[in-house]
Amino acid sequence: MLRILHDTKYDFIKYWKHAVIITAGFIVLGLAEMGLRGTRRSIEFTGGTLMQLQFTQAPQIDDIRSLVDVAGFHGSEIQQFGSSTEYTIRAQPGQVGGAAVAGDSTAKIIGRALTAKYGDAVKVVRSEFVGPRVGAELSRNAIIAILISFLVTLIYLAFRFEWRFGLAAVVATLHDLVATLAFLSIMRLEISLTVVAALLTVIGYSLNDTIIIFDRVRENLKKQRRESLRDVLNRSINETLPRSVLTHATTLAATLSLLVFAGEVIRPFSWIMAFGIFTGTFSSIYVAGALLLYIEHKWPRTAGETKGTARAVAAERNRGQEPGSAAAR
Repeated sequence: MLRILHDTKYDFIKYWKHAVIITAGFIVLGLAEMGLRGTRRSIEFTGGTLMQLQFTQAPQIDDIRSLVDVAGFHGSEIQQFGSSTEYTIRAQPGQVGGAAVAGDSTAKIIGRALTAKYGDAVKVVRSEFVGPRVGAELSRNAIIAILISFLVTLIYLAFRFEWRFGLAAVVATLHDLVATLAFLSIMRLEISLTVVAALLTVIGYSLNDTIIIFDRVRENLKKQRRESLRDVLNRSINETLPRSVLTHATTLAATLSLLVFAGEVIRPFSWIMAFGIFTGTFSSIYVAGALLLYIEHKWPRTAGETKGTARAVAAERNRGQEPGSAAAR
């Protein structure tokens, strides 16, 4: 069996303050970007018509926009989609001859206008129509799906861990969700059902990483060694480090393959997953770990705890290892 980073003794918790500053700055930047420029939502959430076009030669985007405007669909969003010969058009229902156009007829009208100018040099690869009612329903269902995932997470942690570990894990998972939304805003990625699926995947991936570390912490606390909780946490992270590196490396390799070779449709999912691997690992150590130390310091255990846990917590209080204390620094 491949053995890497065996028996390491890195002091991960030592740098928790630097980590908090970095992640807080990143999240604030992303949320500010979202507040100033808003979010890009796919046709699935906004409603309207999406067309993907393929040209034999690279066209002028202004020519495409003029054709769509003349067809009666002003303000449509036209973007390059991968190569210089592929474009997407997102159009809301418009008017032709003073009469409103049905949403499902939009693609036909735009397609005829493009064919009249470019002939066989343009091909409509795909077209999708989503009504405003369906878009609103999909938005609501996406939010419900994320909330249900958090509820199931809370129920699971309530049975798997005591409340201190559970609270730290949930806050770390919430951090991952907010950080990923900030990343999505900074990268100007479009929010689609594929991105929602990626967000749910990141939540599960991050939670699994946190549980692996917390399981080892719980096992080490029961060994009744005379160590502070901070030392137990550091040792547990080091003991799970080989497993984490191998798991994250293989997952990242698959994700990068999708990012490079899978095309534009799956690329937002790949970006979110690649970022989720990093933020999930980060939060498991510097958010969940540091928060667990803080909770243990503020609400120390009294009755019903094991001897190993009692010794670790007592040593923690004696040494003053609360994050932010002089000893922790």
